[in-house]
Amino acid sequence: MKPILRLPPFLRPATVPLILTAFMGAVVGGAFLDRGLEPPRPAVSALPTAAVAAPAPSPAKAAPIARAPVSPGAFSLGATTPPPPAPPAASPSDPERVVTAVKVGRGDTLFDLLDRAGLERVEAHEVVTSLKGVFDPRRLQVGQVIDLELEQRRGDDDPRLVSLALNLDFAHGLRLARAADGRLAAAQTARRLRTEARAAAARIDDSLYMAARRHDVPDATLLQVIKLFSYDVDFQRDIRPGDRFAVVYEAVATADGGEERTGDLLYAAIETQGRTFTAYRFQPEGGAADYYDEGGRSLRKWLMRTPVDGARLSSGFGRRKHPILGYTRMHKGVDFAAPSGTPIYAAGDGTVVYAGRKGGYGNYVQIRHSAEYGTAYGHMRGFAKGLKKGRRVRQGEVIGYVGTTGRSTGPHLHYEVLKDGTPINPLSLKPQTLAKLEGGTLERFRAQVAKVKALRDGPPPPQFAQRTD
Repeated sequence: MKPILRLPPFLRPATVPLILTAFMGAVVGGAFLDRGLEPPRPAVSALPTAAVAAPAPSPAKAAPIARAPVSPGAFSLGATTPPPPAPPAASPSDPERVVTAVKVGRGDTLFDLLDRAGLERVEAHEVVTSLKGVFDPRRLQVGQVIDLELEQRRGDDDPRLVSLALNLDFAHGLRLARAADGRLAAAQTARRLRTEARAAAARIDDSLYMAARRHDVPDATLLQVIKLFSYDVDFQRDIRPGDRFAVVYEAVATADGGEERTGDLLYAAIETQGRTFTAYRFQPEGGAADYYDEGGRSLRKWLMRTPVDGARLSSGFGRRKHPILGYTRMHKGVDFAAPSGTPIYAAGDGTVVYAGRKGGYGNYVQIRHSAEYGTAYGHMRGFAKGLKKGRRVRQGEVIGYVGTTGRSTGPHLHYEVLKDGTPINPLSLKPQTLAKLEGGTLERFRAQVAKVKALRDGPPPPQFAQRTD
């Protein structure tokens, strides 16, 4: 009879699952403890009933097992890296944001546009009310685009406005946004603009206007050039074929390039009949921007000889036969024929001493420039807005418009220069410089001139190194 092999109590079949579970728990638990984590606890229901009822006696205490450190992400049989936590699921209450653009049509109101976008009528009214003092919705133009940002909460039928934006003009915009407390706040904003300098130079073969058009010089820039040099150049009679002109001006565009405007004139030059006239824009510290020649002398002269653009001299100063009265009498000024409505400029800084109707002069303005000199303007169609007796005006400021009021046979400006109250010939005035830059201001001006010349002349040609072998 063979001897019966008896297993120790702790190796009996009923206790083997318990021993294996305890061993694996120690190994896995150690790996979790190495990472600062709490090891998982086995469910009690997973253990055999017998093992729970009669646990085996504890074996002799074993020496601790040495474990090598495991780097994150490394694979180890005894240390498994737990998977990363799953991202939180989106809450059913999170709103969905939608950006849309609406275009103003004929007869549309802002309320109508918001109503069609799905906003509740109460909220649409709140939006219109929030714009009070910042923008009048009645000023919306047909074709204007309004950008709307809306949020839609799940379960809600109507969206809620987050923000509204539109362009008011070339340089300004409007933004209405909802703050954290839910209230709407509106404010004007500055649109993002980009500015670049452009240069043009050409020979005049027929007229200054045609030469400028061939080189894409904007009309507004050309008018600035004419006004700048009108003290020294008679553009109707002095310009000849073979003369030259040059300009450097700014072009200002929106960030998307959809709109463009003419900016400041930085430099201008006219070469006519052997004489060259130059103008550089410069703003002294604490002063207003003005134009100076290359030596730093202001181009603003005492009085303008021709205070209207694009006009031709139709009658000079002195005795003449009056076209309406029919007899010879003194013509106390000069006449410049121009289309009706052409702007008329103040010939110099001064104070308006008369603005109204005056006999044969029709609509008439008189300006006092000093205790000695004054100017007068007659036959005007109308006056500039706000012009009245006692108002201060600056040289080149629009004071009225060419017309044919009073004793006149056609639209023109009658222009007089008065010295001590007596009319003198405006064309006999000698230009007088009003100011000249000096000291540190002159040095800063010269630095500005150097920059403008670099823009005018363009980048220098590439320099190639000569070979010496």
